[in-house]
Amino acid sequence: MPKPNPRHPKFPIPGGPELRAKGWRQEALLRLLENVLAVGEDPDNLVVYAALGKAARNWAAHKGIVKALTEMEEDQTLLIQSGKPIGLVKTHAKAPLVIMANCNIVGQWAKAEVFYELQRKGLICWGGLTAGAWQYIGSQGVIQGTYEIFMRIAERRFGGDLFGRFVLTAGLGGMGGAQPLAGRMAGAAILCVDIDPERAKKRQQVGYLQEIAPDLDAALQMIDTAVKEKRALSVGLVGNAAEIYPEIARRGITPDIVTDQTSAHDLVYGYVPKGMSLDQVKALRDDGQGQLMAASRASIVQHVTAMLEFQKKGSEVFDNGNLIRTQAREGGVANAFDIPIFTEAYLRPLFARAIGPFRWMALSGEASDIARIDDLLLEMFPDNKIITNWIRLAREHVPFEGLPARIAWLGHGERTALARRVNELVASAELKGAVAFSRDHLDAGAMAHPNIMTERMKDGSDAIADWPLIDAMMLCSSMADLVVVHSGGGGYAGYMTSCGVTVVADGTEAADERLDHALTNDTALGVMRYADAGYEEALDEVQKKDVPYIRLS
Repeated sequence: MPKPNPRHPKFPIPGGPELRAKGWRQEALLRLLENVLAVGEDPDNLVVYAALGKAARNWAAHKGIVKALTEMEEDQTLLIQSGKPIGLVKTHAKAPLVIMANCNIVGQWAKAEVFYELQRKGLICWGGLTAGAWQYIGSQGVIQGTYEIFMRIAERRFGGDLFGRFVLTAGLGGMGGAQPLAGRMAGAAILCVDIDPERAKKRQQVGYLQEIAPDLDAALQMIDTAVKEKRALSVGLVGNAAEIYPEIARRGITPDIVTDQTSAHDLVYGYVPKGMSLDQVKALRDDGQGQLMAASRASIVQHVTAMLEFQKKGSEVFDNGNLIRTQAREGGVANAFDIPIFTEAYLRPLFARAIGPFRWMALSGEASDIARIDDLLLEMFPDNKIITNWIRLAREHVPFEGLPARIAWLGHGERTALARRVNELVASAELKGAVAFSRDHLDAGAMAHPNIMTERMKDGSDAIADWPLIDAMMLCSSMADLVVVHSGGGGYAGYMTSCGVTVVADGTEAADERLDHALTNDTALGVMRYADAGYEEALDEVQKKDVPYIRLS
């Protein structure tokens, strides 16, 4: 039976042994669709995160998707175009159940203004990364990546942890909401600014944020005390980062680490200019888009200028993947890209080995299933320090939102081995229901984004989008249950293309075959992508794990 959802009472958390669809594969995708709304930011409007990332185009489309998933046979495939079901075709039992393409606009037309017009006409919607692919698991979906970034910085600059260090950031939405908990887990005193008091309250209610300060003076005093005591602490502050960052700089305070995860990618529906209330911004979204975009960009210029000032004074400053540097440069900050992107700066050696954000969701709705898989991870990978450290921390600190789920950075071969072993546990009834395996779209072979994932690639292949397209076609050939190709919407229009995948472990031999082929080939392509770009880590992985990469002489 579904469980009550105190945050969004109209959107219960799915679970239980009863199936409404004709098999666990279809039921799994239905529950994942329900789950992204249960944990979403604005489910009444189908928005999951990032201001515009939607689970379906509109409620009629949502109704059609649900009807198709509950009625379809295992030898059919549901086709979805930008959040709208368009056909249920006869395929075969090894074909994907769902193939979707969201927000893919032809190159010369892939601009924010074109997207907004198409959206206004009801012809398109942006799926974000994991929102429209029904793979979002709440802020936990990005928390380990955020934590790993902080820990890489700690290792490089601060002796291995962040106790006694001040982290300044902004944004407490669906993505940014992971920051306060990740910073605290790394030992930092972290101050998180957000313009929306409801977002701050939500993060506090779910356990990601400890304190909400009444004003900047109080916030800085709380941070200063925690730094002196070398005590981990997360503090939220309601305010505009474009005002708060410059004010902190004016006071001569230099944080140890500075970043930002506001919705700076979207100047209309995401970022809020300084001097404007949320209501004023909402009023301008239909008829005042030009004014709003100009005001947002002007505020981002001040926001990023303060970040550059912190950088000059010795702060470790990085872009967390929200296009804030791009917006600042277009607003006239010529040196905005002096701030590095997190992927290149901290995580590329992991991605070159196809180690990235893998995730799984207990479709039973039972936390005990995740606990058993946690134990399994520790049994299977006792020498993997990233995994053993993360599972220990996640068990202690990370609350579940919606369906119980976990994320862990696993690489080539590791993902497949875990998933197939979990499938055995489902078959033997050690777990109470099927388990869905997925990953972030920000993965080794799955994304082309020259200002985030593929910035400054060794061979200059930053803008080549062949890789996620090959990934999607290969995953269809590899029997995955859901395969999606996404491109950017809103401010991300024209900046990215990505591929997503979901495979369901329902305890059957057919599931074992799907998991083996899809997950192995997915990470193999990630290694190939970086090997092709000349990364030594990837070439080493090719040799060590016998990845079938064709290296030309």
